[in-house]
Amino acid sequence: MSAMNIKEIESLLPHRYPFLMIDRVLELQPGKTITAIKNITVNEPQFTGHFPREPIMPGVLMIEAMAQAAGLLVFKSDDIQIADGATYYLAGVDKARFKRPVVPGDQLRIEVELLKTRRGIYFFDGKSYVEEQLAVSAELMCTVK
Repeated sequence: MSAMNIKEIESLLPHRYPFLMIDRVLELQPGKTITAIKNITVNEPQFTGHFPREPIMPGVLMIEAMAQAAGLLVFKSDDIQIADGATYYLAGVDKARFKRPVVPGDQLRIEVELLKTRRGIYFFDGKSYVEEQLAVSAELMCTVK
């Protein structure tokens, strides 16, 4: 069980503002699960157009946040470094369901579980919550090249 601050997250993921979707890792169990957070703030660029009168976090960005959390889990579990030239790709999304809008001021708690690895493909179950309400769930497939 290990937490990560933004500096450690940036050392593992190549993403940067405005596309880095993980602010902090609360807990990580290598090879098993990760719990991370994304603070939703009104000054993020997507809210100028999605939607100006009623800002709502785009669903694709919530999926991206889960994929980035999954990437951190894989990188920490398998000791993979982006400095070694590794690139992490989202390979598939199944059964995505959006249960409630996520708006500025919310904190998205991202929970991802590694289900299995097969032929270089990692399979995950992802869920994200605002407080105790499920906001989004999806099955993710990712790979490292």
